[in-house]
Amino acid sequence: MSRTTRTTSWDDLVTSALLGTDRRTPPDGVPAPGGRAPLALLDAAAVHTVRRRAGLRPAAARPRPDPAPRDDRRELPGPARRRLAALLADRAAPAGSAGRRGAAPDLTELLPQWLAAAEARGYRAPASALPALLDAARARTDLRPLALRFAGPRGIWLAGHNAEWRFALRGTAAGTALPAPGDGHAVRRLWEEGLFAERVALLGSVRAHDPAAAVALLSETWRTERAEDRLMFLDSLRTGLSDADEPFLDRALSDRSRNVRATAAELLSALPGSALAGRMAARAAECVGLDRTAAVAAIAVEAPHACDAEMERAGVVPTAPSGRGERSWWLGQLVEAAPLATWPERLGGRTPEEIVALPAADGWGDELHAAWCRAAVRQHDADWARALLGVPSQPTATGPGASSLAERAKLLATLPAGERAAWVAGFISVHGLSEAFQLLGVCPVPWAGPLGRAVVDALDIARDAGSYPWSFSGVMGLAERCLDPDEASRLELLTATPDEPEGASPGAGGYWSEAFRRLVSTLRLRAAMHAELAA
Repeated sequence: MSRTTRTTSWDDLVTSALLGTDRRTPPDGVPAPGGRAPLALLDAAAVHTVRRRAGLRPAAARPRPDPAPRDDRRELPGPARRRLAALLADRAAPAGSAGRRGAAPDLTELLPQWLAAAEARGYRAPASALPALLDAARARTDLRPLALRFAGPRGIWLAGHNAEWRFALRGTAAGTALPAPGDGHAVRRLWEEGLFAERVALLGSVRAHDPAAAVALLSETWRTERAEDRLMFLDSLRTGLSDADEPFLDRALSDRSRNVRATAAELLSALPGSALAGRMAARAAECVGLDRTAAVAAIAVEAPHACDAEMERAGVVPTAPSGRGERSWWLGQLVEAAPLATWPERLGGRTPEEIVALPAADGWGDELHAAWCRAAVRQHDADWARALLGVPSQPTATGPGASSLAERAKLLATLPAGERAAWVAGFISVHGLSEAFQLLGVCPVPWAGPLGRAVVDALDIARDAGSYPWSFSGVMGLAERCLDPDEASRLELLTATPDEPEGASPGAGGYWSEAFRRLVSTLRLRAAMHAELAA
C-alpha cells in the first residue's frame, strides 16, 4: 500500500514557531525525535524556503518605466560631489559621554547649509547621490524642502519607484512640468484635471507671475473644492497679497469651514484698507481709548460683553481657551485685527513709543501689548515692532511691550536684517546668552560682525566664570552654523586650555578648549564647502 506524504505548509511552520514546540507539536512531516523538535522545525523551515524559491515561476515582465526627466542645471564640481557624499554618509565623529561632542565638526548639521548654497549656485544633484539624499530627507523632515529642490525632477521621478520615498510626492507636482503661467489653455487644463499637489504648485506659480490670474483661477472652482483644499489654496494668497484680493477674501468670510473663514479674516486684517479692517478698527476703538478721568494720561479699556455674529464673521473665535477669560479673549482678537494706524489717532496723536508707554487701567496693559505685538507681526509694521521691543539693554521683565522671548523673536523678524542683528547683539552684551537662543534664531546667516563678536565674547565670559560648555550647547551649535567663517583665525586664541580659576568646575577649561576647537574647525570646514561650490 502506498503512503501519502502530507506537505507541510509554511503557515503551519510559522504557527509552531510562534507558539513554541512545547505548546504546539510540530506539523506532520517534521521529524522531531526526543528534544530535537526546535532544531527540526528550523531545518524544515530552511528546506521549505529552498523549495519555495526553487519553485518560483517567472513573473510577466513589467513595462519599462519612462526615462527620468532631464535636469539642465549645472553639474557639481568634483570636490563638491565628494563633500556631499561625506555629508550624506554622516561621517561626524561619535559624540562622547556626559554631553561632550568631541572636537570634530557635526557634518549632519552642515548638510542644510550645503544644500542651500548648492541650490543658490544652480547645481543639480549627482545621480549617484539621489538615493542617499532621499533617505536623508525621509529621516529629517526639516531637510525635505531643500533636499527635494536639490534632487530636482530626477529625484521626484526616482521617489515614485520606491514606496519609502513616497513622501517626496506629497505637496509636489510629482515631477510633472508645470505649464508656463501665461499659457492659459494649459494652465486651465491642469487646474481642472491635475492632482491636488499639481494644482497647489500650479496656483503658486500663477500667483507669483500674475496674482489676479491666480484669484480668477481659484474663483472658478472654489465652491466645488473640499474644505481642506480650500484652506490650502487660500493660504497660497499670502504671496503677493494686495487690496485687489479683498473681494474674493470677503466672500470667503462666509465659507462653511471655520478654518477657511479664520484664514480669510487674517488675510483681510493684514490689508489696512480693507472693509473688514475698518470694521475691526471701529469695534476695537469702542473698547480702547484715553481715560478722561485719570490725573495722568492712561488708557481705558471696556472689553466686549458678548461675541456677536458680526464679530464671528470677522474671524473672532467665540470660545476662549481653557483658563482664559472670554472678554479678554475677544478684546485681544479685536485689537489684533485692527490696523495699527488706528491707535495714534484714537490715543491723542501719540507715537507708537508713547502709546506703548501709557499705563492701562484695571490691569489691561499686558493684554493690549500682546495684541499689538501680534498685530505688528501680522501687518509687518517695523515702527510698532521697535516700540514694543524697546531698547535691548532694558530688563526683560520690564520691557515696554513684548514680555516673552517668543514675542520678541517674532517682532525682530519684521525689522531689517542689519537692525535685527544689532538689537540682538546689544541684548547679548547686557543679558548674556541664557535667554538669547530664540532671538539668535531669527538673525540672518552668516551673523553680522557685531553680533558674532557679542556671541563669542559672551561664550568667553561663560568660560571664565567656570561653567561647563554644554550648558551653552544650543548657542555653540548655532555659532558653528551661523558665525562668519572668516572669524576662524580670530578664534584660535580661545582654543588654548586656560588655567582653571579657583572654584571652577573640574576640567571645565579643557572642555571649553575642545568646544572652541570644534567651533574653529567647523568654521574652516564651512569656508572649504563654499570654496568648493564656487570652483
